[in-house]
Amino acid sequence: MTISLGYGAYAERRTHGPGLHHSQRQGAQSQCGACTVLIDGRSAKSCTVFAAQADGSEVTTIEGLAKDGRLHPLQEGFWEEHGLQCGYCTPGMIMSAVNLLNDNPTPTERQIREGIAGNFCRCTGYQHIVNAIQSAAHKR
Repeated sequence: MTISLGYGAYAERRTHGPGLHHSQRQGAQSQCGACTVLIDGRSAKSCTVFAAQADGSEVTTIEGLAKDGRLHPLQEGFWEEHGLQCGYCTPGMIMSAVNLLNDNPTPTERQIREGIAGNFCRCTGYQHIVNAIQSAAHKR
């Protein structure tokens, strides 16, 4: 019997250890966006990617954004603008926002909302998340 292992499950088994807070895995149904990572610089819901599909690709999780001990501008923005509550969706939101700002460094509020439309937050009304992304865009 062959068992297909999605990238999200593979990453969870290979990299989830003490101190790591990589993207969440909600159930491999591609509904919430909490498992969003960057694969070769593009956002992807890891629950929909087989490990074999990511073979040879550069995969970046939330831990890969900080450089030299300094948070990424989006991580800072979420902290400063209170863009999180429980934190479950935060890695996926930030990774989707990285992709958005790479494509469009100065998005409008509407473009930001469209850019994170595949990510669900069950705690906030999204305004603080939008503010966090706008803050990061201004810092870049």
